[in-house]
Amino acid sequence: MYDFAPIFPKFQRHYHMSLRRSDIDNIARLARLALSEAEIPVYIDSLSRIIGLVSELDRAATGGVEPMSHPLAGQKQRQRADAVTESDQHELYQRNAPQVLAGLYLVPKVIE
Repeated sequence: MYDFAPIFPKFQRHYHMSLRRSDIDNIARLARLALSEAEIPVYIDSLSRIIGLVSELDRAATGGVEPMSHPLAGQKQRQRADAVTESDQHELYQRNAPQVLAGLYLVPKVIE
């Protein structure tokens, strides 16, 4: 488990959201992770603390902050023009597809 307190001292004890066992079970199922009984409390605490930190950051006053294109003052991020550089070749690409209907690729059903 990682302790954010040395890096973010003001967030040391402000973890408001607490995940439940069912939340961790669901996350583990979605991520296809097999967690042991000993790991579950560690994940509950760690993920609850991370979510708490994010919720603290979400409450930061950013009303007067101007968006930056680069994190260093005076620097600019190179940006390209938003212009079409290639022609539409979907018909060429779809020639290799096993099945196409109305410009869409047809694939086997995998979800019931």
